[in-house]
Amino acid sequence: MSDLSDAAKRLLLGRPVRSDRLGHTLLPKRIALPVFASDALSSVAYAPDEILLTLSLAGMAALVFSPWVGLAVVAVMVVVVASYRQNVHAYPSGGGDYEVATTNLGKNAGVTVASALLVDYVLTVAVSISSGAQYAASAFPALRGHEATFAVGLVVLLTVANLRGVKESGRVFALPVYLFMLAIGSIAVIGSIQLLTGNLTMAESSGYELAPDAAFDQGLTGLAGFFLILRAFASGCAALTGVEAISNGVPAFKKPKSRNAATTLALLGGLSIVMIMSILLLSRATGVVFADDPQTQLLEDGVPVGESYVQHPVISQLSSAVFSGVPVVAVLVAIVTGLILVLAANTAFNGFPVLGSILARDGYLPRQLHTRGDRLAFSNGIVTLALVAIALIWAFDAQVTRLIQLYIVGVFVSFTVSQLGMVRHWTRHLRTEPDPARRTRMKRSRIINSVGLAMTATVLVVVLITKFTHGAWIAILAMVIIYVLMQSIHRHYALVRAELALGTDAEAARALPSRVHAIVLVSHLHRPTMRALAYARASRPQVLEALTVGVDPEDVVVLREQWEAMNIPVPLRVLDSPFREITRPVLTYVRSIRRDSPRDLVVVYIPEYVVGHWWEQLLHNQSALRLKGRLLFTPGVVVASVPWQLASSEGQTGLEEPVRGTVPRGY
Repeated sequence: MSDLSDAAKRLLLGRPVRSDRLGHTLLPKRIALPVFASDALSSVAYAPDEILLTLSLAGMAALVFSPWVGLAVVAVMVVVVASYRQNVHAYPSGGGDYEVATTNLGKNAGVTVASALLVDYVLTVAVSISSGAQYAASAFPALRGHEATFAVGLVVLLTVANLRGVKESGRVFALPVYLFMLAIGSIAVIGSIQLLTGNLTMAESSGYELAPDAAFDQGLTGLAGFFLILRAFASGCAALTGVEAISNGVPAFKKPKSRNAATTLALLGGLSIVMIMSILLLSRATGVVFADDPQTQLLEDGVPVGESYVQHPVISQLSSAVFSGVPVVAVLVAIVTGLILVLAANTAFNGFPVLGSILARDGYLPRQLHTRGDRLAFSNGIVTLALVAIALIWAFDAQVTRLIQLYIVGVFVSFTVSQLGMVRHWTRHLRTEPDPARRTRMKRSRIINSVGLAMTATVLVVVLITKFTHGAWIAILAMVIIYVLMQSIHRHYALVRAELALGTDAEAARALPSRVHAIVLVSHLHRPTMRALAYARASRPQVLEALTVGVDPEDVVVLREQWEAMNIPVPLRVLDSPFREITRPVLTYVRSIRRDSPRDLVVVYIPEYVVGHWWEQLLHNQSALRLKGRLLFTPGVVVASVPWQLASSEGQTGLEEPVRGTVPRGY
């Protein structure tokens, strides 16, 4: 069974990688771009949809504002990308926003940023995978109604790919990301040429009218209209998610790490800006109508289209219009877009485990998240992210419109706190920097980060105001819970460190036991018992005795006769048990020894069977497990398990055949 599981693991994940091969897993820019930028690049597949969807509540007239909302998003993106280029140069260790906030604003600010990023990474997986499932259902109608199940399967595939290692997953995912760039670039270039030559085909939804929501029957007038535009802007800012992932993943780049990360960040920003504006402008030119509730809002000759109408995503409509003469290309674009949306989650699969490892190192998360797996990936972090994302996808039925309301709150919290931390970083260094040239660069960087702070703080306020009642409160609540949980874990680790710390040499000497009292538990006189007695004698304790519980008087008589017949040089003590209990009499006796001699160390040797099948565990060792569970909570008591490998356990170690111990001569 063990060999079979090991073979399956090797087949899925590959052979283990030595620790000294860590340098070979570092990423060149051509692979780092699809690995870390897929999230932000894929945002152009749903950010325009969300802008148009929000504006559709005010009717057809509101859609004219979509390019202007897109320009506002682009302005924020330019500032954020420029700001984060300063971050990767100043903090190349991979802590990203968490390290910036902790170093410059204190530990509480760092934990705040970390909680926001952890929530954002989980939502990145949930939103991207769910959006990819929607595009898959658009290309393959048989998937409609099964998007959540399909999305869960995609998360599992991504998990396995990432458990194989960052570089390996990057190579697998590079081609779809570059194909997506080619697809959107082709739509932008060919669509622009068709527009200029007057040959651009209108979108499939261009012939429909758009009925406004009852709250906006007067269009975008008044305060309600202003807040609707702000809400569309906040939804469009989902295009900025993923920018922070590069600053968290600087250690994964090849040297020079900071320069390569900054270059990748600039490429990411430029590509995202071109893509999102191309989609919004072409959507306007082709007359795309994208509704929040298409069955009731879309009108054909004044009549709602009804439930039979299927609304395709914006990119699908654009590709069908631009490539109207070659429909197979439009299908390929839908497939590639679905792929990039799935792979966008890979950014989170690279960012979450690294951040989790840093937090575990600092004592804010369980230490298991700090260790690398067989393939030098942070396996525990990858699996944790997958499980939480699957739960979220299933809870929200893979509906992007419902999940997107929870999105971007966390990332803009981290953006804002990080930019404030960078402003304080440059201010602190300017106080001690004498070189005029370096001072000039620092002042320029501080100005960039100050503008970034003002811009991201403004967007955060807009997001909180416009999205709080639409679901953003769930993300905020999750951040608060994670913040409290991480602080509790940190306090626990601090208390344990204080409790376990060595004091003075005198205190350490006093901690040594004055004597060792060894007890070997005996149920029957057989080979496991003889091995336990041999091990106990080999440790040379000051007191050694065998202990049995007299549940059945006849068994006790037989045991005494065998003991005396074999002339075993260890006294046998029999505990009376009128109620046929085993655990309680042993505990009472051990505690009486501790009570009489508090400085004595009591070592209890328990013979145990090592079995090869799970069902055998149900038939053996139950009394031993109960005893160990109680004895472990008894101060001054050490429990020593003495294994005896049954025949069924042979070959279960995966290293060598189990060694059969022989009974020492004279026993």
